[in-house]
Amino acid sequence: MEILPAIDLKDGKAVRLLKGDMNTAKIYSSAPWEVAKEFEDMGAKWLHIVDLDGAFSGKPENFKVIEKIVSFTNLKVEVGGGIRDEVRIKDYQNLGVDRFILGSIALKDPKFVKQMAKNYCIGVGIDAKDGFVAVQGWGEISTIKATDLAKIYADANVDAIICTDISKDGTLSGVNVEFTNDIAKASGIKTIASGGVASLDDIKKLKNEPEIYGCIVGKAYYEGKINLKEAFKI
Repeated sequence: MEILPAIDLKDGKAVRLLKGDMNTAKIYSSAPWEVAKEFEDMGAKWLHIVDLDGAFSGKPENFKVIEKIVSFTNLKVEVGGGIRDEVRIKDYQNLGVDRFILGSIALKDPKFVKQMAKNYCIGVGIDAKDGFVAVQGWGEISTIKATDLAKIYADANVDAIICTDISKDGTLSGVNVEFTNDIAKASGIKTIASGGVASLDDIKKLKNEPEIYGCIVGKAYYEGKINLKEAFKI
């Protein structure tokens, strides 16, 4: 099982939010590239980056910072937030980003996402509140069920699905294993759990689920709840 430490970027700084609310942003580092290096030193192989400003505006807002993060480590990097067209994918590819997460556009234009998945390493971001897909930086809740969206990509060449239970995100209240499993089964694609991972026990639970490929660790690390070195050993 792959553990992906997370760096969420707001105004060039590493922050964490509570349930996706930008007003709750807590700054953890003004040098996110150094945080990425710490993750690498602990044994990480992947890094999950979200451009929070980009998720709301629909275009990359922390591009220069992401460029510095990518060049600062040898980690594989996936990036999401504000990627809505092929130009942005190419821009990130030229930086050395390995996987491109398409979220809002995955709901609004599945045909485009499937086309991109033929040419690039695409991750589909499925973020849900009460089982329904949220888009535009979680500012809008749709009428589409998360599992129904996952089914749309079952026959696509998508590399991974990153699914987040918004009600859990940033709460340190435990990961929603059932939700993640439902997405994995609906799509048949390797699925990465996000939101609520609070302890090594959460990671052990996920590891015991054969359908689940990985998990994202964010606030639990920043708040000292998870020893990532121990997590990587698990």
